[in-house]
Amino acid sequence: MNERLSITELPKTSTFQMRINPEIKAKAESIFSNCGLTLTDAVNIFIQQSINVGGMPLIVTENSKNLLMEQAVAVLMSELKNGESNNESDFFSIDDVAKEFGVQI
Repeated sequence: MNERLSITELPKTSTFQMRINPEIKAKAESIFSNCGLTLTDAVNIFIQQSINVGGMPLIVTENSKNLLMEQAVAVLMSELKNGESNNESDFFSIDDVAKEFGVQI
């Protein structure tokens, strides 16, 4: 299935129920409300992102922070290599960035 599904464009004719602690629900609703979203909006966004990435749209591990940093550095390093290979002078060298972030290449 190659077609791209979009929550914003498709009709919403199915329902989904879940059990949640009332205090947790209230806290989540408050957080999402500050972002201009309902709890339903937030769940729909989570589902849309899951579809977009073909899996969990967030990292669920004990060391999520470290893994996220490693992934960000990997993306940055890849972009820097592309910039160097394109001879664009606006980019720092890979070594400069690695040194700045304390990463070994």
